[in-house]
Amino acid sequence: MANESLFSGQSDYITIPEQQHSTIRSRRLHQSIIFLLLIGCIFSGLGIKLAQLQLIQGNYHRVRAENNRLRLIPVPAKRGQILDRNGHLLAGSQLSRSVYLWPQEQSPEEWKITAQQLQSILNVPASDILEKLEKIGYQSRIPVRVSPNLSPQMFIGLAEKVENLRGVEVRAESRRHYPNGNLLAHILGYIGEATLEELKANPDYPMGIMVGKMGIERLANSKIQGIWGNRLIEVDAKGQEIQELGLQSPKQGDSIRLTIDLALQKTAEKALANRRGAVAVLDIKTGGILALTSGPTFDPNLFTDQVTSQEWKQLQTPEQPLLNRALQGYPPGSTFKIVTATAAIESRKFSLTSKIATSSAIKIGGISFHEHGKGYGVIGFKDALAFSSNTFFYQAGVKTGPENIAKWGKELGIAGTINLDLLGLDGANHGQIPTPKEKEKLYDEPWYIGDTVTMSIGQGLVLVTPLELAVMIATVANNGWRVQPHLLMSQTNTSETKPIKTKISTSTLNLIRAGLIDVVKKGTGRGLNDGTIPLTGGKTGTVEIPGQPDNSMYVGFGPANQPEIAIAVVVEAGGYGAVSAAPIAHEIFKTYFNNQKVPSRSKR
Repeated sequence: MANESLFSGQSDYITIPEQQHSTIRSRRLHQSIIFLLLIGCIFSGLGIKLAQLQLIQGNYHRVRAENNRLRLIPVPAKRGQILDRNGHLLAGSQLSRSVYLWPQEQSPEEWKITAQQLQSILNVPASDILEKLEKIGYQSRIPVRVSPNLSPQMFIGLAEKVENLRGVEVRAESRRHYPNGNLLAHILGYIGEATLEELKANPDYPMGIMVGKMGIERLANSKIQGIWGNRLIEVDAKGQEIQELGLQSPKQGDSIRLTIDLALQKTAEKALANRRGAVAVLDIKTGGILALTSGPTFDPNLFTDQVTSQEWKQLQTPEQPLLNRALQGYPPGSTFKIVTATAAIESRKFSLTSKIATSSAIKIGGISFHEHGKGYGVIGFKDALAFSSNTFFYQAGVKTGPENIAKWGKELGIAGTINLDLLGLDGANHGQIPTPKEKEKLYDEPWYIGDTVTMSIGQGLVLVTPLELAVMIATVANNGWRVQPHLLMSQTNTSETKPIKTKISTSTLNLIRAGLIDVVKKGTGRGLNDGTIPLTGGKTGTVEIPGQPDNSMYVGFGPANQPEIAIAVVVEAGGYGAVSAAPIAHEIFKTYFNNQKVPSRSKR
């Protein structure tokens, strides 16, 4: 019984079949395997990512991490000042703020979003911003400037967002400034950011450097641009500066002085009044350019900012404000009679005392050529210049011949004599005095007698630049010494600007000067003999332009007895030379003589 009772107590336990035990163990094993696989996948993914970050992208992220901590920032150098001959400021610098982007700080996709945000603040198209980033490369460690000279409104608008725009920096720097605005624009030129081609050609140029693009800014760029420096700074994750670790100071560019006289330049530009035309004023002893103006003009300050499409369109109008008309060829009209007179006497076709009968019209080659009046009877060269007789010079020119006229025109400084490379101004041209052979070569046409007739009074194929006209009249006034025009004071009295003694005889020059003084005393230029300035010499010109109003011309020198300056003036569509061009010369003489404290003289 006892045994029975013991075994009966075991009836409380459940007996599990062996097959069921096997099923449970299998399920648990599968769960463990799945868990281990999941753990393995997770660690494998982490391992792959770690390998990618360390092995594949390790260098990129190391650079970014270091760049987030240390930055080498270029420090722009101030461009040297440009001064006139008396030390007056023509171009200087002023403080401004610019926006720079650090390409590595954002991905290309992120920069697209940032560019859209900057577009509304800086008024710079997003496409322009992205184009600059793409040119330098998104992996570049060098910042790129996208907007110079922030306005106060732009600066405030950007300051509110810049902390949330990674890789965007506002930097204080020096900006080029032209205090006289439009004045001297064609001489000074302008600056602009170096192009990719300029950066490649000059490996020492830092990204964003501003270089001369036109005029003196380009001619003297290497002297006035200075040497940029660098700052090594530590920044936080937002790109904010923590501390400066090192500084390589920039070196300011050298200042340069021009031969320009600011007072004369102001007078010339005011008198020209932005009309189409040009004025050239020379020191007849040295060839230094005292004033050189072209109208219409432009404001070079435009180019220190981003030039808008509208502003650029205005610069491309038919008025061509960027064109330097002082260096473009014009038919010289009666001012060219100085050349014809010189050639006639120096070629021995005429003597100093030769006289020619003038009339209201003469026939040459069966064609009638007219005087501008009734004729002046039988006169010599002196009166022919004073009264600007056309029929006198028609006859003198035909007998002298085009080859001789061209030869002595070059001797006086026209058609290739001036070294324009030394002058260094953009778009400069020489005039032309074609000979019969040159006409056939240039135009594939024969030379006619009418070509010689029109040539003798500065019409037809003859073209002379205003600067060449100034050299021509200076050569006559300077007793046959031909000067080389230049703009830098450092070039004055050097071998490259040394005046050249021409082959023109003193007797011829004395006769022509006497005729030009008579122009002012009693001839077509007597408006300059009003007693407000010392007596001067000069020559008017009125140039017929087919289908357009006449151009107005004047060349002059002064004082009459001891010449110091030479002036040439062209006013397009200005009419008679005595009406538009001569009064401009008169104003320039007034300024010059007042500054020189030369007493005015009564009419003589």
